[in-house]
Amino acid sequence: MAREPSNDTILEQLKHGIAKFELVSYPVPSISSHELQTRPSKCLNDNPHRFFARIGPSIGGVSPAMKKVERYSVQKVTGDGRCLFRALVKGMAFNKGIALKPWEERDDADELRMAVKEVICDNDKERRQYEEALVAITVEESLKRYCQRIGRPDFWGGESELLVLSKLCCQPIVVYIPEHEHTRGGWGNGFIPIAEYGADFGKGSRKGKPRKVVRLLYSGKNHYDLLV
Repeated sequence: MAREPSNDTILEQLKHGIAKFELVSYPVPSISSHELQTRPSKCLNDNPHRFFARIGPSIGGVSPAMKKVERYSVQKVTGDGRCLFRALVKGMAFNKGIALKPWEERDDADELRMAVKEVICDNDKERRQYEEALVAITVEESLKRYCQRIGRPDFWGGESELLVLSKLCCQPIVVYIPEHEHTRGGWGNGFIPIAEYGADFGKGSRKGKPRKVVRLLYSGKNHYDLLV
């Protein structure tokens, strides 16, 4: 029987976007239980005063389509603490056929970080629209402490910020890991998707065209690059 991950491991996975909370209105079995595939889910709004958090792989670990190895080119991103935000702005610009200058990439990355701070820390009404992000934040630290840290340019982004920015920017985002980090033998030069955010924005609607996906590469060294 596989060992359960430690609390420290779970918190690291949440922090860096390779695991997430699922909010339900009743106790549930382990994320690995086969019962999860058949048990009906309920909305959190059915019982706003009581919920349980279930932690598991962000994609659920059950979709063959999301487990397939994919091939892309890696565009390196500067590792100055802004790497998640840099990779996002670089990817959104790339999808529009725009090449950002280094100072533009840095400034736009800081704007994304401060946009998260504004909706999570500075606006009570806006904050309520990002329940999943709030749970991911407060499992590890107080909201007050988080709001102090995110104001710094070397703040490291992860799961919480991806949840916010995918919705705030109407941007579909997929996070990948290197194939060699997933396989037992440490081989392979492809990429495996592990988390998806804002998928609905990639489908389009009457109000707008579908948005191109931004693909981020997360490595075991706590760093994000861009895949194109």
